[in-house]
Amino acid sequence: MARKWKVVIGILVVAVAIGLLNFRNLWQRIQRLSQSQNAEEQARREVLAPPITTPTDVMVNAKLFWSAGQDTLAPVETPLPLSADPVQRSKQVLHALIASPPGAAQRTLPADVEILGFYILPDGTAVADFSDALASETPSGILSEQQTINSIVQTLENNVPTLHRLKILIHGQEVETLAGHLDLTGFFDLTPPAQNQDSSGSTAPGATPPNAAASAAGNPPVMPAPAPLSPPSSATPAPATPGASSASPQTPPAGAPSARPVPAPIPPKPSPKQ
Repeated sequence: MARKWKVVIGILVVAVAIGLLNFRNLWQRIQRLSQSQNAEEQARREVLAPPITTPTDVMVNAKLFWSAGQDTLAPVETPLPLSADPVQRSKQVLHALIASPPGAAQRTLPADVEILGFYILPDGTAVADFSDALASETPSGILSEQQTINSIVQTLENNVPTLHRLKILIHGQEVETLAGHLDLTGFFDLTPPAQNQDSSGSTAPGATPPNAAASAAGNPPVMPAPAPLSPPSSATPAPATPGASSASPQTPPAGAPSARPVPAPIPPKPSPKQ
């Protein structure tokens, strides 16, 4: 190999090494810049939209649904002071969903989204009014839009069980889609986590029936107790209808006592005349 080619290869190796070092330093600077931006954004949001507090707030472990990668969601238990009022409680969990994700990769709603209003109708229908940023800053695509809405729906249904369905508005108006794909003209069902049994004792949907659980455990199924036998009737049998054809007497079963004819009563004798 000629000497000049060795020099060229050496220069290329040194340039690649310098480029890798610079790339690593650039990546670290980007990470620091992202963290500082998140901190500034959090501080700005706390100033512009302070947390919602009410006199009935109680510290509970709320379940907030953030992104878990690959268009999936995962619940994260977060201690939050939540109100007993369902309207204020809904605003509190949605505010935390927007403002306090564990990291930038877990965010499901744009950071600039604001909750303009939240209402609950008498039939349990919730109406959530978001700012324009929910539609304009959500990445367009059915999967990303579905993840955003599912994050809202699952957070509400796991923390505010009195809600039955949800209607989403954008700046007080009904829109056809979120960012071009997901339909927003209808309602989203809110299904709270089902209990094993309801108050009437019937098995709730998804619960295992008692006999099925016994069979799975290898135990014999529990049979219901037999109903008590009703006492024999003491009513006198109806007399035979005149003219009806007489049927041959049936043979009583073996071991049964034979029926004896009841003698007719003897009429009293007349008293002698004096």
